[in-house]
Amino acid sequence: MFWERFALEEIFCQLWMLPDLILSILLGFVIGFERKIRFKEAGIRTHTIVCFGAALMMVISKYAFGSEADSARVAAQIVSGVGFLGAGMIVYKQHEVKGLTTAAGVWATAGVGMACGGGLYLVAFGATALLILAQCIFHLNCRVFRSRKYYSVKIEFLYTGEENLKIKEIFGTDRFNHLVIKREEGQVTYSATLTTDKEFSSSWLNEIMAENSFILSLERCDND
Repeated sequence: MFWERFALEEIFCQLWMLPDLILSILLGFVIGFERKIRFKEAGIRTHTIVCFGAALMMVISKYAFGSEADSARVAAQIVSGVGFLGAGMIVYKQHEVKGLTTAAGVWATAGVGMACGGGLYLVAFGATALLILAQCIFHLNCRVFRSRKYYSVKIEFLYTGEENLKIKEIFGTDRFNHLVIKREEGQVTYSATLTTDKEFSSSWLNEIMAENSFILSLERCDND
């Protein structure tokens, strides 16, 4: 009889923890849905699972090891563990860091899950609302929130003295990347790649070539 009563109390005690996990799933879904409608790498499934997993680890940390154990130890590893997960989403490409906001969002979502697992329901709801609000504000078409985008252009031109300075002035850059200098039949030819924050259309590039006869070729190579 004692063991049956003990088992029932243990079952009811563990069932009482399930609403925390259900809440973490709902809040993770809401955060992930906002990311999904913006076509980000991490969407509903990633944010929901991260939020749920953090809440689950928090519940285990609080109740699984008894009152004598340090319940903060397991919870403390969530921060570094999710940080490692987010690091895999960050990519440096075309002079631009991509995925950093997504990784930070996943890390913050783990914090929401920890608040759910820790019973801080008001903090969990408030943090979710603030996180979504911040994402919406930062995605407004405002110059303050826009990050600078860079473009790559391959260029080949004849060099007789000052052409390199002219090229830098036209494209608004201060140096060449992957510069190759060739000397053939008394002519010096520069082949280089330059990076600029100006977006040049095909018609604009044609105009540049027409106005500067020393330029032999121009090519946009944003995907290199």
